[in-house]
Amino acid sequence: MLTKSFCREMSVYKRIAIVVPVFREAASLRALYERLEGVTKKIPEFTWEYVFVNDGSPDNSYEVLMDLASLDSKIKVLDLSRNFGKEIALTAGVHQSIGCDAVICIDADLQHPPELIQKLVSAWKEGAEVVVTVRTSTDREPLFRRWGSFLFYWLINKVSSFEMTPKATDFRLYDKKVVLAFEKATERQRLFRGIMDWMGFRRVMIEFKADARENGEAGYSYGKLWTLAINSITSFSLWPLRLTGYLGVLIAGGSGLLLLWMLGNYVLTSKAIYTPLAIVVVTNTFLIGIVLMAVGLVALYIGAIHTEVINRPLYLIREKINLD
Repeated sequence: MLTKSFCREMSVYKRIAIVVPVFREAASLRALYERLEGVTKKIPEFTWEYVFVNDGSPDNSYEVLMDLASLDSKIKVLDLSRNFGKEIALTAGVHQSIGCDAVICIDADLQHPPELIQKLVSAWKEGAEVVVTVRTSTDREPLFRRWGSFLFYWLINKVSSFEMTPKATDFRLYDKKVVLAFEKATERQRLFRGIMDWMGFRRVMIEFKADARENGEAGYSYGKLWTLAINSITSFSLWPLRLTGYLGVLIAGGSGLLLLWMLGNYVLTSKAIYTPLAIVVVTNTFLIGIVLMAVGLVALYIGAIHTEVINRPLYLIREKINLD
């Protein structure tokens, strides 16, 4: 816990935005709103607003948000022109909340308990600039997803220049200075919380037990999670490129030793375990595989450069509700 010397005067900090990315979450939105209301009414010293970002939902999520926004002006809605992905939806919501004194990001599926917001705000009032929630466990989490998450965090912490907290979630509070710094991030293939972790700032961790998803299916399929993991590693590390260089040295050294052994065997004895042609074919096949792998890794980086150079907008907004 941070010392009292960092405590803030709450007379200066009045507005907090809660950013909620929405994709196929129509069944959960009303329940989420009611739970948010139950929490924020217990913290009356702040003015609250709920920024829902509809990320091209194919269901009636936008219609539900329109109904809720017509009943409560605190509800702000950004309707993106298509599905840009959760990372961009979070980015759009945080950009929209740039004038607030703090921003809280939370998922719409109710796996992030809104009741934890009170603890996030308390930690912020005591001086934290980033308050991170960390899952201790998740009800009915598939084993493959759990091990995949463990492997991802282990790998990215090994190869990147900063550390990401395993099992940390997007359910976080960010101080205004963090949000202003985040606005300078320009990459398009992004891991939202990876960028936030890279920026640093004074942070506090809060643990919680995640509930099972109440409605619908997870927005991130295994394919999307794989793509996100690859983009994250190539965004925050040059290790894959270095690996191909190390493999090249290893293969060149191994091939050289094999060639010396073949020549020695040919000169010193007339008995050969393999025919020279067989050895050449196997060796060439192996080397071709290494070259193709190296070219593929380089292509990932070239593709990322291509995406950045094109410089398209991160997202496009189709409609705004209760927003200037």
